Amino acid sequence: MMDWDPPFHETYKALYASTTETSPKDLDRPTAVEECELPLINLSRLCLEDEVEKESCKEEIARAAIKWLPLGNTNSYFAKAITMVRSFSHSHDRYLQLWIETMNIAAEIACRRSLAIVFSSVELFATKVANLAQELAQILAEKSGHNYTFFQENSLLSTCYLQLNRYPPCPVQLFGLMPYTDSNFLTVLHQNQIGGLQLMKDGKWIAVQPNPDALFINIGDLFQAWSNDRYKSVQHCVVTNPTKERYSAAYFLCPSYETVIESCRKPSVYRRFSFKEYRQQVREDVQNYGDHKVGLTRFLV
Repeated sequence: MMDWDPPFHETYKALYASTTETSPKDLDRPTAVEECELPLINLSRLCLEDEVEKESCKEEIARAAIKWLPLGNTNSYFAKAITMVRSFSHSHDRYLQLWIETMNIAAEIACRRSLAIVFSSVELFATKVANLAQELAQILAEKSGHNYTFFQENSLLSTCYLQLNRYPPCPVQLFGLMPYTDSNFLTVLHQNQIGGLQLMKDGKWIAVQPNPDALFINIGDLFQAWSNDRYKSVQHCVVTNPTKERYSAAYFLCPSYETVIESCRKPSVYRRFSFKEYRQQVREDVQNYGDHKVGLTRFLV
């Protein structure tokens, strides 16, 4: 593990002192009542010539998206990309000194071959997951009985982005990422073997068992609105680990700011709104209510 500069324990001595004297019940932290392993789906079945098996895989994806989100998927096709993202994260840890350090990279840039060598792993990962995100969005739309070209036409590389995260160890369990829902169509996440990801299911927090050999798929607010609540955006968070650092890389499938989101079936649960309008409303709510995202309830009919 790296030496912190400035020394981490010295810099946050006051915080450590106050938290060690405070009862866990007094701290605003999530408590996971159980740990679970998300359903795994082998996406290599989508590449088979057997149409029956391909359709079976699509049905499995749609069922998991309705019942259990986020869902995990594994595929040897992404193994090289995942391995390279791990090496990229570890080789750059000396620059990261916070409970969460985030780097956002526009997908249009991340997928360019002209990037410097240091970003070669990012380019490979972004290219793979960009295609995966589009394919999954199309499958979920198709299995809900609606036109899937909407995502191809409105979620371009110029509107999507890749996010690299690192969560340094913290002796007190705090939020590395506050509870929230994703404000996009869907997210493709890769994380290392260190736990910390939690999600809300049936009114309680669930700790997700980490699987560094799988990708995790999370439905966002825009997909929930477009599908008219068929697929739900799930509240999730990340909590810190006391002794180990956690890495993750997330690809966000997003439309342009001008894209209008409208429920694909009637009667609509939500009114029509643009992505720009939605993002502005989220920012206003966070500023007005202290990091609390109101989200889709603002746009109910």
